[in-house]
Amino acid sequence: MREASPSAGTTGGDVLTLTAEGLYCPAGGFHIDPVRPVERALVTHGHADHARPGNGAVMASRETLDIMAIRYGEDFTGTRQEAVPGEAIRIGDVSVSFHPAGHVLGSMQVKIETANGTRVVVSGDYKRQADPTCAPFEPLACEVFVTEATFGLPVFRHPLVAEEIGKLLKSLSLFDGRTHLVGAYSLGKAQRVIAELRAAGYERTIYLHGALERLCSYYQAQGIDLGTLEPVGRRAKELAGEIVLCPPGQLADRWARRFGDPVTAVASGWVRVRARARQRGAELPLVISDHADWDDLRETVAETGAGEIWVTHGAEEALVHWCRQQGLAARPLNLIGYGDEGDAAEPAGNVEAADRAAGIGSTT
Repeated sequence: MREASPSAGTTGGDVLTLTAEGLYCPAGGFHIDPVRPVERALVTHGHADHARPGNGAVMASRETLDIMAIRYGEDFTGTRQEAVPGEAIRIGDVSVSFHPAGHVLGSMQVKIETANGTRVVVSGDYKRQADPTCAPFEPLACEVFVTEATFGLPVFRHPLVAEEIGKLLKSLSLFDGRTHLVGAYSLGKAQRVIAELRAAGYERTIYLHGALERLCSYYQAQGIDLGTLEPVGRRAKELAGEIVLCPPGQLADRWARRFGDPVTAVASGWVRVRARARQRGAELPLVISDHADWDDLRETVAETGAGEIWVTHGAEEALVHWCRQQGLAARPLNLIGYGDEGDAAEPAGNVEAADRAAGIGSTT
């Protein structure tokens, strides 16, 4: 962790502090999304940069606990405790409750309330756009708001998802002899893209890379209708004119070459920047993000009514600067160990090179 610890004596600093493992609540004896194993962890969602195995005890939503078990095995923690959305529970000297974050299935914000009524909300990752695969973000009034800022620059303004899905379907119509490979993170993004395709009226079978199968099956088991899905298996050459989803990293792998001359698409907020789209091999960039964009970050900060804002993982300084212009006490946390939009962080060299080409600062 780089130096930038919140000052003692601030409202937030009385409730949360930074340790080598991440955000820590001394009065409750727990960490939130720790980057290293700890005795007790409250986990906001199932992405690997927030949900790690090896903690002594984990408290999270039922879906996040299930997802961690799917990814890491049933022994991912010593003990687990389900957090019921909206239900306050006493941990040590504080009251804690979990509230929907709208990021992926089971994603939650963590609200901490002290005996004197001070409320601190840790957002985890969140978005404000509608998503048919998870509960919507719930704005929470608080004195201190700890917000992500993955897309915390004015250049990042996400378009309507329906427009991006329309681009994919139009390309499929124009190039109906080519497989359309869509790179999408295995948790959240893949399922959202599928659900949005169904909402747009696409009823044909959608084919999956093997790495996406288990989580798509889990979403379907939770009642989320993804339509007919099948594994690619050995049928790559038979899938001309079909939509195939895979992890983004597979687009540059020999696996993708089995499809002959596919149209390669990447579903990510990062492909708003052309240089990053090229870095990711996106012939068809689909600007679909599971994070709040610049406008939604600012709107959310205002909605909370918080007078103190802590900003983490992303373009921290830009949002901190905006908050201070509004008369709010704001500070960057400079936490490390968190990725950019899903299961894996973008390689730092790629990010920095793309940012230089686009004329923007690095956003981790």
